[in-house]
Amino acid sequence: HGLRQIDPASALEHLKKGALMIDVRERGEVSRLGFDAANVVNVPLSEFANRHHELPRDRELILACASGGRSFQAMQFLVHHGHTKVSNLQGGIGMWRLHGLPVREG
Repeated sequence: HGLRQIDPASALEHLKKGALMIDVRERGEVSRLGFDAANVVNVPLSEFANRHHELPRDRELILACASGGRSFQAMQFLVHHGHTKVSNLQGGIGMWRLHGLPVREG
């Protein structure tokens, strides 16, 4: 039913091929520590209900947060609203960073 998990290295490859990462952390968190990769947008979970319609349906979406919990909620929300190309970044930005993938710090 499309509730997929994606590991950080695969996520980065998908971003390079045109997937869009949706970072659902709040703005303050993102300004302190962010994903340093192309195709990353911040739609905080607190704004998600009002802004999910901004997200393309024809593009692969990777949901991300600090550890994977909020992004899983956001992914379920999108699936409920008819999105099919969605996955959840396992372990969030914490796991991304542990894998040595690029981040920028505030």
